[in-house]
Amino acid sequence: MRVLICDDHTLIRAGLRRLVEAFDGVEVVGEAANADEVVIRTRDVMPDVVLLDLSMPGRNGFEALDELRRVAPDTAVVIMSMHDDTAHVREALARGARGFVVKEAAPAELEIALRAAFAGRVFLSPQVSAATLADVAARPRRGEPADLPPRQREILAALGAGRTTKQIAADLGLSVKTVETHRARLMEALGCRNAVELVRAAVQWHDRVPRI
Repeated sequence: MRVLICDDHTLIRAGLRRLVEAFDGVEVVGEAANADEVVIRTRDVMPDVVLLDLSMPGRNGFEALDELRRVAPDTAVVIMSMHDDTAHVREALARGARGFVVKEAAPAELEIALRAAFAGRVFLSPQVSAATLADVAARPRRGEPADLPPRQREILAALGAGRTTKQIAADLGLSVKTVETHRARLMEALGCRNAVELVRAAVQWHDRVPRI
């Protein structure tokens, strides 16, 4: 298995490289420090699995994941994150990630996640998996846009109008990360399984909002 590691912290990359290379039959074929670099390096070496940090300066892991799915659809992506909330997990899976591992996970979890992704399966860290299942069980029905908080309705309407995450962040004076979090919560609230369904719901909501 050939793995490429992406994290913006040099020491973390070095530690991950030593750890991953200790797994039987696994080779680290490259490293990247940001979203742009991981796309370029992936094109160059075509790894079997990319281990991708979620929080990075500039474009975040979600944006990198979107581009990786386009340029290297056969390369599996496992997300690493300090966040363990269901919103981030659902967003990662909706965008095509094959795994989600929290950074405080045991080394064995990382190995299982990499091997599962390589085999075409999905692995979630146990605490993430339990929280996601509990969240699903707690949601009795699909929500309606009219029931959303005002800020989320505003973002949903902007998505429906064709605005990008960066454009919405600039329009509303928010960080890109905050808008991404709202997108993930919108997916949960509206019962959308992926980004395409969210955009479809956003367009429908945009069309329903009265214009002045």
